[in-house]
Amino acid sequence: MDENVFSVLYSDIPSRPNVAVNVLVGMEALKAGNGWNDAELYDNFCYDLQVRYALGYDRLGDGEFEIRTLYNFRERLSKYNVKEGVNLLEKAFEQITDAQIVDLKVRTGMQRMDSTQIASNIVSASRLQLLVAAIQRVERILSEGDKKRLAENFAPYIKDSAGHYTYRVKGAEAVQEHLQKVGESIYAMLSELKTEYATESAYQVLERIFTDNFHILERGIQAKGNKELSSGCLQSVDDLEATYRTKGTKHYKGYVANITETCDPENDCNS
Repeated sequence: MDENVFSVLYSDIPSRPNVAVNVLVGMEALKAGNGWNDAELYDNFCYDLQVRYALGYDRLGDGEFEIRTLYNFRERLSKYNVKEGVNLLEKAFEQITDAQIVDLKVRTGMQRMDSTQIASNIVSASRLQLLVAAIQRVERILSEGDKKRLAENFAPYIKDSAGHYTYRVKGAEAVQEHLQKVGESIYAMLSELKTEYATESAYQVLERIFTDNFHILERGIQAKGNKELSSGCLQSVDDLEATYRTKGTKHYKGYVANITETCDPENDCNS
């Protein structure tokens, strides 16, 4: 792997050598491929000779570093992506793929494609639970003065967790009634708080989830039916990019990735 791609993350002043980027990237690939959490990833790096050999080490003890190094690496990648709009991991894998195509003499003119679902590590929540959770997030960012001024508006939704709120709602008709009531409350909150809080992420999430779930009509607002919700509607107040999808008979909350593989019959190998 060409580590020069990541040189934009290096310090401009004299400092300690960094952990090899190919090791950090390799660890991320092993984590994703094996479904490990960070603790499992680090344990395998420290004690599994096969994992260490895959990363370029042939003895225990070589190349040791603190797990915080991996966290810092992720943080720098994320900040650079946000600031410059460049995904350095994507560029690195493009370079690796291009090198493999040349070395293996793979013809890429004929390919087949399929999609796969990447599950999001989020708690599955109902529409009503998500709406209440979004309200609670907004209440937390209010100034003390606004909390007192709008205490009556928020009171029904902050007495307990969003899960407990929905637990007490029984039956489809009751759920629909609460959806309508919550929607009306959110509509009023958005109007009341827009001037002071429109740039806050919690406000923007509340605005998005309201748009996902309600119509604004001349006579007021109306909850959308389940079949009117798009696949891109908010699935979690913590994971704003997760989507909902049905493939075959299974339902997923997470991300969709398209996978392509070469399939030219004249290739010695296809991937």
